[in-house]
Amino acid sequence: MIRTSDLIEALVADAQPVRRLQPPVLRAALWLLLPALIFGLLALGQGVRPDLAQRLEQPGFVVGTAASLLTGVLAAFASFMLNLPDRSRGWALLPAPALAVWVATVGYGCLVNWVSIGPGGVQVGETARCFATVLMTSLPLSLVMFAMLRHGSLLPATTVALTGSLAVAAMSATAMSIFHSLDASVMILVWNLGTAALIVALGGLLGRRLAVARA
Repeated sequence: MIRTSDLIEALVADAQPVRRLQPPVLRAALWLLLPALIFGLLALGQGVRPDLAQRLEQPGFVVGTAASLLTGVLAAFASFMLNLPDRSRGWALLPAPALAVWVATVGYGCLVNWVSIGPGGVQVGETARCFATVLMTSLPLSLVMFAMLRHGSLLPATTVALTGSLAVAAMSATAMSIFHSLDASVMILVWNLGTAALIVALGGLLGRRLAVARA
């Protein structure tokens, strides 16, 4: 049987330098640069929704859009805080107030009008274009988010995955509010949080093997 001192020496001999993570605020700020860049590219590529000026005069639209944006910022910050093993899981509640306001303002417009039939024949509806924009927005945000989070703690994996996905969903919904006439909030929440739940479920099934492989 190997002695404890020999085991420690063997572990120390094979140990690799550990790169310290950047502060959570800095990591969140770096991630938030990506949605800002995507918003800018969307504005250049397709422009804002034609009725944006009128919608900005409606308190409900302004409150809902601001709440989704704030939810994204706070959820991103919470994700990187939870990604550290010494931080309280109470950080998961940070975006809760903004999320409650946002959910209270969501609509269901993006769940209809997939295809329209007019004088020119069958045409792709606004919902199809809406879904394409959701995919183009949420996919890069998700990939970068989880690429940045994988270097942190694996212990609160479920909470980190859900808060990270909430940040992606909120930013995607903010983009849809600015660039599309239909409200895609419900579809975006189901898409992103449903994906996160699937990842968490798969992680629970394979987590022990992954942990052994990482070790």
